[in-house]
Amino acid sequence: MHNKSLTELAADLRAGAYTSVELTQHFLDRIEKHDGSLNSFITVTADIALAQAAEADAQIAAGTAGPLTGIPMAHKDIFCTDGVKTSCGSKMLDNFISPYDATVVEKLKAAGMPMLGKTNMDEFAMGSSNETSFYGAVKNPWDTDRVPGGSSGGSAAAVAARLAPITTGSDTGGSIRQPASLTGITGIKPTYGRVSRFGMIAYASSLDQGGVFARDAADCALVLSAMSGFDEKDSTSSEEENVDFTSSLDKSLDGLRIGVPKEYFGEGLDEGVSTSIKAALEQYKALGAEIVEIELPNTGLAIPSYYVIAPAECSANLSRMDGVRYGHRCENPVDLEDMYKRSRSEGFGSEVKRRIMVGTYALSAGYYDAYYIKAQKVRRKIKEDFVKAFENVDVIMGPVAPTTAFKVGEKKDDPVSMYLSDIYTLAVNLAGLPAISVPVEPVAGLPVGLQIIGNYFDESRLLNVAHQFQQATDWHKQSPEGFGG
Repeated sequence: MHNKSLTELAADLRAGAYTSVELTQHFLDRIEKHDGSLNSFITVTADIALAQAAEADAQIAAGTAGPLTGIPMAHKDIFCTDGVKTSCGSKMLDNFISPYDATVVEKLKAAGMPMLGKTNMDEFAMGSSNETSFYGAVKNPWDTDRVPGGSSGGSAAAVAARLAPITTGSDTGGSIRQPASLTGITGIKPTYGRVSRFGMIAYASSLDQGGVFARDAADCALVLSAMSGFDEKDSTSSEEENVDFTSSLDKSLDGLRIGVPKEYFGEGLDEGVSTSIKAALEQYKALGAEIVEIELPNTGLAIPSYYVIAPAECSANLSRMDGVRYGHRCENPVDLEDMYKRSRSEGFGSEVKRRIMVGTYALSAGYYDAYYIKAQKVRRKIKEDFVKAFENVDVIMGPVAPTTAFKVGEKKDDPVSMYLSDIYTLAVNLAGLPAISVPVEPVAGLPVGLQIIGNYFDESRLLNVAHQFQQATDWHKQSPEGFGG
């Protein structure tokens, strides 16, 4: 059951091969058996999942089920879930029980998907390795001495290890695509505004976007269709008409123009990763696509721009977490100032503190124009690079990450080196574009992801391009040893 696609699982449920309760229990058993070595879940909601599965079985029996009814899933612990702890991987919210559902949670619940639990993540989505979580590092199922990527590492590891058919994630600077690449699965970050951010705890509000992890693009298309759409509760939600993303999956790629930025194949890219990405591009040529070299001249400015804008927004968003209304509160404070200082010092981890300090500095008097405003001007230039490129190409392709998964602890004490691992993903968030990571040929037994970047609200083409590649290859069907059987 755990190696089947969502379409196959749905067909089995309709045919009565097994019930949703049996399917959900199967995944709960796998979580219990395997997650001790991975740490991909913060909270497992077995009782809730089985109750929702029983409701799904009733809908299936009544003939009122939808395409996702009865298929279990898990949420990144950044999405608020009514009556269930929503921690954001932080001690600050270790005791926070959300009184409402995020819109994404609400939509997938309405689609009839039982919730297996909440997955581990870098604290407040700040990290590229899932080592900053208050609940400990997540391990990569392909090699448990290595990281799964971040910040959505728990969601990625759970899908890669077949502990859940699909999971949700969030992507602020690559936090869906990078862990998808490092764990050998498919992960899509939609256009900014395509998926509601209501109830998704904010890191950097102008960059955050919810998305999906699954085995393949077809499964992503199915779930993204249910997740997307305008939400009046989110002021940044797009009114772009929602579509069925599965309807375009089978279109031919004849005549597709693929832009390949020369800036993505320079210094810092691992030779093996480069070879694997170029082999994937050759496969696309065989499928009828044309490769066009393009330039994105401001790519090198994405990291400095991002690491001014994102910390600035995070310093504002996290100011509400002060030990007064909710979250961690220090014991026996002397006065109000002491409570603020100690609650925040005890509640936040070192990476979160670092980014709050950087962001506060960038927004302070005398530095706002020099840093924050200048970073926003650079952001505009980066967006203009993409707009110009899409005048001549349909999609843009390149690596997701410069290397395969690195060792746990290898970069934890070197923030700059850690930040550089997002060099190919950050610009996409700064521009607000959609992008997907799909598995290509591994390097030394470790997964590699191809990044496909689409034009605004062109997720249908993005998923079609990814799906056609996966119809011609089987990298997405591989699973880490010990988890596939």
